Amino acid sequence: MYSTLLLDYTKERATITLNRPDKRNAINPPMIAELQTALDEIEKKKMRVVILAAAGSVFCSGMDLEMLSAIARQSAQENQDDSRRMAKLFRRIWSFPRPIIAAVNGHALAGGCGIATLCDFTLAATEAKFGYTEARIGFIPALVAVFLIRQVGEKRARDLLLTGRIFGAEEAHQLGLVNEVVPSDQLLKRARELAAQLMELSPTSLVRTKRLLRDFSQKEIDRELELATEENARIRSTADFREGLSAFLEKRKAVWSPVASKE
Repeated sequence: MYSTLLLDYTKERATITLNRPDKRNAINPPMIAELQTALDEIEKKKMRVVILAAAGSVFCSGMDLEMLSAIARQSAQENQDDSRRMAKLFRRIWSFPRPIIAAVNGHALAGGCGIATLCDFTLAATEAKFGYTEARIGFIPALVAVFLIRQVGEKRARDLLLTGRIFGAEEAHQLGLVNEVVPSDQLLKRARELAAQLMELSPTSLVRTKRLLRDFSQKEIDRELELATEENARIRSTADFREGLSAFLEKRKAVWSPVASKE
């Protein structure tokens, strides 16, 4: 049923495994759609907890190269639709009614970093790396910014989003993006232990607590996601994005325009 992920059930626990290891588990349209479908299926089956893991040595490297290449040829409306699909996925993960535990085994970059840190719990292997690297290719970390600023505060969010730097699991833990750092060979075991602890608690309490946390800020989240979606689509028409994308695909250093684009 799924081409980009695996979905397994063990009693009342569901495990989603991103399964494009040959592509560094990069995000593409089928993966976005299949993650939504998997979450819908898990909710219908009334699973108590979800583990989100990844095959291979990389958790998720961000947007797929073929998807990036396609963006350069898309119309304004196609860019809007594409941006909205990603925003919908981020919001779905953030507001999912059951606890989600991310088990980050390696690099989680750009949109992949967003997916990893939007979960209720984020466990990271010692060697895991994180980064909101969009500015490196003339893109904008608009969608993740909506959630990141709430997780780490504005000053730290500005640092991570404006520099696009890659940082390790320990720093991610210090920033509050990661709950625990564990040896890689213990990562899934620890995720299952945490899942078991959550499954000992009242399911009604957990669902209602998550609903309350969602309701506290969902109006602001929805308003900000709409702004972020518009900006995410708009930047794709700029000269810097076209140059950054070309440089990335050609594996060369980008030559940016001397003045910020107003396109």
